[in-house]
Amino acid sequence: MLFQPSKAQRYLAQALQRRNPPIGFLPKNLHDRATCLQQIAMMCPSGKKQHQENHMNNLPSTLSARGPATVILPRQQTLPVIFASPHSGRNYPDDMISRARIDAFMLRASEDAFVDQLFAAAPRLGAPLLCANFPRAYVDVNRGAMELDPRMFEGRLPDDADIHSMRALSGLGSIPRVVSGGVEIYKGLLPVDEALARIEKCYYPYHQALQHLIDTTRRQFGYCILIDCHSMPGDSTNSLKNRVDLVLGDCYGRSCHPALTRFADDFLRQTGYDPSHNDPYAGGYCTRHYGQPDQKVHSLQIELNRTLYMDESTITPHDGFDVLRGQMSDLIAHFHDLDGNFFR
Repeated sequence: MLFQPSKAQRYLAQALQRRNPPIGFLPKNLHDRATCLQQIAMMCPSGKKQHQENHMNNLPSTLSARGPATVILPRQQTLPVIFASPHSGRNYPDDMISRARIDAFMLRASEDAFVDQLFAAAPRLGAPLLCANFPRAYVDVNRGAMELDPRMFEGRLPDDADIHSMRALSGLGSIPRVVSGGVEIYKGLLPVDEALARIEKCYYPYHQALQHLIDTTRRQFGYCILIDCHSMPGDSTNSLKNRVDLVLGDCYGRSCHPALTRFADDFLRQTGYDPSHNDPYAGGYCTRHYGQPDQKVHSLQIELNRTLYMDESTITPHDGFDVLRGQMSDLIAHFHDLDGNFFR
């Protein structure tokens, strides 16, 4: 019997024939090679070199960090899927560093380091990629805009501030008070006006870009799938205290059709993983907010254990990085085999 390649395999073969780089590889000079790079117009606060320590300089720089978010579009969108990396931003503004009581390395404790790189093949394989350039510790777009911890601000918060949410009360609102491990970020109180300015300059442009991608994709294909990409600390465990390498979060079945979760789970198991479902991460704000299956928008959060691809003690990739990047590239390509009838 003759071998019959899948749609995904045929697509990859065609991509290589067009002299695209091998799967999982993104060229260093993205401006020369990417089909379309769009910068959101509004600018995050920035100044002279923010990366004051070696820990801030050891990242591969493949995405421009001049605006609050970067959208990379494929030459032709052939997948009804958007990949988003809201927590991998590494442009640490001077005003944050000057106010911080912790060093640059500690500031990065909450960063989903390199996740944008792990999914960098998306535009080459027919899907848009959205990345926040600002760090999660500066503004967290995976929260409601007004989830604010009143203990960290000087001045009166807006009347619509959600000061009672569990995330805000734990210091992990849209303007975080702490990094991972509960370590306080700032020396003193932040002016409320500064917090609201961050939300205007960073939070809203990111979500406007994401909503635009969703609307455009849904118009083209009749439905849209959002894959929200994250990483988790190496010591993450599930409710049974077992280590987890990969978590699929669909808000307990509310943010997407179950066929999407099964599709991703089946592929990842074939790759050698044993994905956990909604434990310990069921999906954050973006997954819940945008995942509206009745509106033909399906959202799935994927969490990757950082020890799979990096040394957490130095925040540098290790040999597993290229392996995991190739596997995530294969996952992206696998979406060409997805049966869209479940999602329309």
